[in-house]
Amino acid sequence: MADVVSDVGTFMQSVGSAWLMVSLGAGPFYVALTQTAATLPFFVLALPAGSIGDIADRRRLILYCEIWMVGVAVALAVTTFARVITPVLLLALTFALSAGDAVETPSWRAILPELVPKDDLPAASALNGIEFNIARAIGPALAGGLIAVAGVGAAFLVNVVSFLGVIVVVARWRRPVRARSTPAETLGGATIAAVRYVRNAPVVSAVMLRAGVVMFCASAVFALLPTIARTLSASAITYGILLGSFGAGAVGGAVVMEKARARWSIETVVSTAIAILGVMIALIAAAPNLPALIVVMVIAGGAWITFISLASALVQTLAPDWVRARVLSVFLLITQGGLALGSIVWGALGSRVSVGVALVAAGAATLATTALRLIARLPEAVGDVSPWNHWRMPVVIKAAEPALSEGPVLVTVEYHVLPADVDPFLEVMEEYGRIRRRDGASRWGIFRDVERPDRYLESFIVTSWAEHLRQHDRLTIADREVLQRVRELTQDEPIVRHLIHAEPG
Repeated sequence: MADVVSDVGTFMQSVGSAWLMVSLGAGPFYVALTQTAATLPFFVLALPAGSIGDIADRRRLILYCEIWMVGVAVALAVTTFARVITPVLLLALTFALSAGDAVETPSWRAILPELVPKDDLPAASALNGIEFNIARAIGPALAGGLIAVAGVGAAFLVNVVSFLGVIVVVARWRRPVRARSTPAETLGGATIAAVRYVRNAPVVSAVMLRAGVVMFCASAVFALLPTIARTLSASAITYGILLGSFGAGAVGGAVVMEKARARWSIETVVSTAIAILGVMIALIAAAPNLPALIVVMVIAGGAWITFISLASALVQTLAPDWVRARVLSVFLLITQGGLALGSIVWGALGSRVSVGVALVAAGAATLATTALRLIARLPEAVGDVSPWNHWRMPVVIKAAEPALSEGPVLVTVEYHVLPADVDPFLEVMEEYGRIRRRDGASRWGIFRDVERPDRYLESFIVTSWAEHLRQHDRLTIADREVLQRVRELTQDEPIVRHLIHAEPG
């Protein structure tokens, strides 16, 4: 309930900021920059925020971010009531408010598996999406009415109050303390690990590519809607109604999405939703009146939530616990970065040509992204990403035990392969190499012994001894199939060696 109230306040603030920018006499470009200021922090801060969320206490991080956002929201309300707000100051405060949200969001999403049992996670994720879109439906409508009666400052003041419930709930939550089985990561190392994981997890990369491109193209909806609403009416109520219609469509879309998933594949549902969204964006420019535009926004909202909910759910279920907040932060970086950059492009095009032309172009571009299914198809089944540590830990004598910071570490694994199994062995080892790189290897290779043709040597380098110890805990049950194929194609037990960089003295 506290999250619903907070999200309602956030949407009221978003509507107020966009409407205030229009009221200050700013053109379409500045209006579009309002959304850029709200989304750019996710592009800039999401990745380190995810790393912090996997390293630090997520509860404290969320609490500090909430307090920061209350302070910025108070400043926004005070400057608006005092009539000293300017377009530049509005953009700066919007950026600062969104910065707190950007740092908090990866941890906020990553705690969901801690609050509900694993079997209930899909239902909880769907409920979270419905809650968000109920707020999307209610918040803009309330903002429009409140702004019309009491002014934009009143909407900003409601946003200040909306944070209090979440702060109280988070402050009272007692998160279980979990002992670490591996050395703690540094911020820089954790961030590198996140990028490395996404680069070497092809299915995760495919989802993120699709999401980023679609968000870039579809961002025109929010970037240009305030200008469209202003041409229909001078009242903020119209803008609130349109955003509320989008939110109502999203709630309906969440319900329809579950029924569609039961009948069709994820790829079919997602591609259909993207195609519908593209058509609706183009139709926004052609809607002759407010009732027609409301219908278009309802359908667009349903298509939008279908796509983004399925993409978000895939990312969350594809990422194992140790890197979940970071993978979610990369997802946010890509999607919010797409929204921010797209807002600039469509806003600039709307200022240079016309808003109608920009919307038609954005709709056509969104529709064209369905072709990405040819190179980045979404998975139909998600493997079990629970930890599966089958590696034997290296036996190191006390006198030679390396420090955690020592490195780089060279690990070699010698395999005995019969001539008839060489080709399939090398093919599966390429897949195994991606797993090694995904989980910590900075370099990987497979080599043939010229003196013993039936011997093959796998080698990979890890940056430090601590990172290699973490690598032992990063294999998942879903990886077991690859390792079983390796064992089926090899003879005897592989010979593993650990070597660490040696220096004089």
